[in-house]
Amino acid sequence: MNNFGGLKIPKFIGSFKRLRYLNLSGASFGGTIPPHLGNLSSLLYLDLNSYSLESVENDLHWLSGLSSLRHLNLGNIDFSKAAAYWHRAVNSLSSLLELRLPGCGLSSLPDLSLPFGNVTSLSVLDLSTNGFNSSIPLWLFNFSSLAYLDLNSNSLQGSVPEGFGFLISLDYIDLSFNILIGGHLPRNLGKLCNLRTLKLSFNSISGEITELIDGLSECVNSSSLESLDLGFNYKLDGFLPNSLGHLKNLKSLHLWGNSFVGSIPNTIGNLSSLQEFYISENQMNGIIPESVGQLSALVAADLSENPWVCVVTESHFSNLTSLIELSIKKSSPNITLVFNVNSKWIPPFKLSYLELQACHLGPKFPAWLRTQNQLKTVVLNNARISDSIPDWFWKLDLQLELLDFSNNQLSGKVPNSLKFTENAVVDLSSNRFHGPFPHFSSNLSSLYLRDNSFSGPIPRDFGKTMPRLSNFDVSWNSLNGTIPLSMAKITGLTNLVISNNQLSGEIPLIWNDKPDLYEVDMANNSLSGEIPSSMGTLNSLMFLILSGNKLSGEIPFSLQNCKDMDSFDLGDNRLSGNLPTWIGEMQSLLILRLRSNFFDGNIPSQVCNLSHLHILDLAHNNLSGSVPSCLGNLSGMATEISDERYEGRLSVVVKGRELIYQSTLYLVNSIDLSDNNLSGKLPEIRNLSRLGTLNLSINHFTGNIPEDIGGLSQLETLDLSRNQLSGPIPPSMTSLTSLNHLNLSYNSLSGKIPTSNQFQTFNDPSIYRNNLALCGDPLPMKCPGDDKATTDSSRAGNEDHDDEFEMRWFYVSMGPGFVVGFWAVFGPLIINRSWRRAYFRFLDEMKDRVMVVITVNVARLQKKCKWERRQHGT
Repeated sequence: MNNFGGLKIPKFIGSFKRLRYLNLSGASFGGTIPPHLGNLSSLLYLDLNSYSLESVENDLHWLSGLSSLRHLNLGNIDFSKAAAYWHRAVNSLSSLLELRLPGCGLSSLPDLSLPFGNVTSLSVLDLSTNGFNSSIPLWLFNFSSLAYLDLNSNSLQGSVPEGFGFLISLDYIDLSFNILIGGHLPRNLGKLCNLRTLKLSFNSISGEITELIDGLSECVNSSSLESLDLGFNYKLDGFLPNSLGHLKNLKSLHLWGNSFVGSIPNTIGNLSSLQEFYISENQMNGIIPESVGQLSALVAADLSENPWVCVVTESHFSNLTSLIELSIKKSSPNITLVFNVNSKWIPPFKLSYLELQACHLGPKFPAWLRTQNQLKTVVLNNARISDSIPDWFWKLDLQLELLDFSNNQLSGKVPNSLKFTENAVVDLSSNRFHGPFPHFSSNLSSLYLRDNSFSGPIPRDFGKTMPRLSNFDVSWNSLNGTIPLSMAKITGLTNLVISNNQLSGEIPLIWNDKPDLYEVDMANNSLSGEIPSSMGTLNSLMFLILSGNKLSGEIPFSLQNCKDMDSFDLGDNRLSGNLPTWIGEMQSLLILRLRSNFFDGNIPSQVCNLSHLHILDLAHNNLSGSVPSCLGNLSGMATEISDERYEGRLSVVVKGRELIYQSTLYLVNSIDLSDNNLSGKLPEIRNLSRLGTLNLSINHFTGNIPEDIGGLSQLETLDLSRNQLSGPIPPSMTSLTSLNHLNLSYNSLSGKIPTSNQFQTFNDPSIYRNNLALCGDPLPMKCPGDDKATTDSSRAGNEDHDDEFEMRWFYVSMGPGFVVGFWAVFGPLIINRSWRRAYFRFLDEMKDRVMVVITVNVARLQKKCKWERRQHGT
C-alpha cells in the first residue's frame, strides 16, 4: 500500500480520457477530491475509499461526468456537505452496478419514491455507518437485481419491511447495530433461498424465529444460508425450531444475547459445516443434546450464561475434532450442569481456549486436561474441584494468557513453573492454597490470590520482578511482614488490595508515578504510623480503604487532590484532629466512614455538599457541637444508584448488628453519628426518603423527636438512645412500616407509647427503659385513665366474637411467610439480573411486612390465652 503523505491528487490524472480503472484507496492523499476526476468519461471502476489523511468536506457534482462508471467506492470520505443531494449525483450514473458510501456522513436518506430512477441494475449497495435516522426506505425494493445490502451501524428505526422477501437475488443483508429496528421478523425473509449472510444483531427485534427458519429450510435445493447473526436483540424468544437442522450450509450461527428457552434441538447434529455456534446469554434451561458431538467442523462454541440442566459426557464431544474454543460459564454460583467423563478419556480436540465456570467438574482435577498442550486460556471457576493440582499440569509446556482456578477447594502449594504471555492474568482466589507467597512470571498484568492461606512476607523484590502488574489482590490470607518498598516500581498499578492479612509497619512511600491507581485497600492489618502525604498524588483514586489498622496522626491535607473518590474509609484506627472541610469537595463520594477514631471538633457543614453520599459513619469519635442543619440536603439518600459504582466490602452497623455488605452495598443508606459529644436538636432529615439506618445514640441531643420523622418510609433502624430527648413519641412514627429495630431508651420522653401498626411488634421494654414519664405497653407503668379490668373485660368480649376471625388471620399470615421463604431461596435462579435491585428491595420489604403481620397476630393470641387462663383460675 502506498502512502502519499497528504499530497493532492495530481491534476494530470483527469486527462486520461481512456482510463477505465482507478484505485487510490488507502493511499493517504490529502485535500478535497479534485473535480477534474469528472473528466474520466471512460472510467468503469473508481475506488477512493479512505483516500485522505484528513477530514475535508467534499462535494459530488463531478460524478455526473463519469457516465460509464459501474463500480464506485467513496467510503469514509466526508460528504456531509452533499447530504442533501448525494442521491441526485448518484442517479446520473445509469450504468452503476456497485455503490459503496460507508461512513460518509450523509445523515439522511431520500424520501422520494424513486430517487434512483436511472440506476436500474444496482447489485451492491453499502450505506453503512452514516447516521441515518429514518425507517428503512421502500425504494430499496425497486432494485430487483440487488444482491448485497449493507445498512449496518446507522440509527434506522421501525420494523424490517416485508418487501425484502421480493428481492430474491439477495445473498447478503446486514442491518445490524440499528438499535431502533424492532418488531417481528417478516415471514418473507424465509423465501430468500439465495441468501448466504443475514446479520440482524444489536437491534430490538422480538418474537420467535420459527417462521424464518422453517421458511429457509423449505427451499427447493436447500437454503444457501451460511451465516445467521441474530445476536443481542434481547427480545427474540421461544424455542429453537427443529428445522434449524435443515440449514446444512450453515457455517456461523450467532444467537447470543436473546431470550431463547428450552433445549438445543437434536437436529443440530445435521449442521456438518457449522464452525461457530454462539448461544450465550439466553435462558436456555433444557439440555445440550449429544448430537452436538457430531459437529466435526465446529471450531468455537459459546454456551455461557444459560441455566442448562443436564449432564455432559464424552458423547457430547465424540467427533469435535476441530474444536479450539469452548465456553460454558455462568456468573450465578448455582450449578446445574455436570461434567461426567471417564478419568481416562482422551478428547478428540486440542483446545486453545477453555472456559468452564459454574459447571460441576470435580471433585477430582480433570485428568483430560493432560492432553491439552495448546491451551492459552483455561478457566475452571467454581467447578467444585477439591483436589490438589497435579504436577503434570504445572509441567505442561503452555504459554498462558489467562489462568483462572478461583472459587474451588484446590489445595497444596503453587510452584513457579508455568509460563505466561505478556499481560497475562492469574486468578487463584477462594481456594485452600498454602505455603509462602508464590513467584510468578514477570509478564503478569493481573494477580488475584485472595481468600487462601498463603503465609510469610510479600517478597522484598516483588515490584522488581513484576513491573507490569496492574491488578494485585492478596486479601484474606495470612501474609505478614511489611509492604515492600520495591512496589514503587510498579507504575501501571490500578488496583492494590492487601486487606485482611497480618501486615505491619508503616505505609511505605510508594505512591508517586501511579497515575492510574484507583483502588487502595489495606484494611484490617496492623499497619501503623501516619498516612503518607504522597498518597495525595493519586489523582485517579476512587477507593481508599485503610480501616482496621493502627494508623495515627491527622488526615493528610494532600488527599484533597483525590476529588474522584467514591469510598473513603479510615475507620477503626487512631486518627485524630478535626474533620477536614475539604471533604466536601469530593463530589463523587458515596461512602464516608471515619468511625472509631479520635476525631474532635465539629462536623463541618461542607459534608452537606456530598450530594451522592449513601453512607455517612462518624460514630465512636469525640465530635462535638450541633449537627449541621443542612444534613437533610444529602440527596444521595433519596435517590437510587447503580451497583456498578460500588467495589469491595464494607462493615455497616444495621439493625443493631455489624454486618458485612458486598454485592448489595449499593442498597444501603445509613447515617451513624453515635457515641460522640454532639448536642442541640435532632437534625431535620425528612427529605432523605431512602434512609434505612439512623443511629444518633450516646450523644447529648435535646428537644423533641421531630414529628415529620414518620416520612422516612424506608427507615429500618432507628436508635436515639442515651440522649436527653424529651416530649412524646410522635404519632407519625407509626407510619414507619419498614422499621424493625428501635431503641429510645435512656432519654426523658413522656406520654403514651403508640400501639398501632409497627409499634405492636416492639414489645421489648428495654427499648423504652429509663424514660420515667413514658407509659403504656410494654412498660409496666399504665397511663392515666387506663382501667385495666375494664380493658381486659372489653378485650375479652371482643376477642370472643373475633375468635374465628383471628384464627383465620393467623393462618393467612403464614401463607405470605411461605411465599417470602420460597422466593428467598429460588428467586435468584429465575429472576433476570437486570431485576436484581428491585428483587432485593422487594424481598426486604416483604419480609418486614409479613413479620409485622405474624408478630401482631401471635401477640394478640398470646394475650387472649393469658386472659382465658386468668379467668379459669378465678
